[in-house]
Amino acid sequence: MLGGVKVPGSWGLRGPGDADALLRAIGDAMLGAAGLGDLEDHFPGAEASWAQAPSAALLAECVVKLAARGLAVVHVDSTLHAERPDLRTQRAAIQARVAALLGTAPEAVNVKTADGGPLGADGVGALAVVTIEEIPA
Repeated sequence: MLGGVKVPGSWGLRGPGDADALLRAIGDAMLGAAGLGDLEDHFPGAEASWAQAPSAALLAECVVKLAARGLAVVHVDSTLHAERPDLRTQRAAIQARVAALLGTAPEAVNVKTADGGPLGADGVGALAVVTIEEIPA
């Protein structure tokens, strides 16, 4: 799973829950932009039940936490680093899924892909920057 989309292939990722590095990076960026820390602050403990939660559920909870402060996501700019699979063919689906999870328009979500990164040929990394604004009263 990357960006809430099942990426086809015979490979997989290991990590908390569904190991969706992109959704977790976006969640961290959302919380950080709102001055709310990061995912670990809100869902502590690698052994806790949240560690196995779908990343889409964590992202939905981040949306709720921002809304409780009168905030909403305006734009997401993200980069996926991976040697494989080739994620360029999945970008539109990932953008649409992330937008749906955040309640934004698909054009408000940017997903870039970059070959490789610090994790080597078998790793996937994700970076995200999120812009938020106050929800009009």
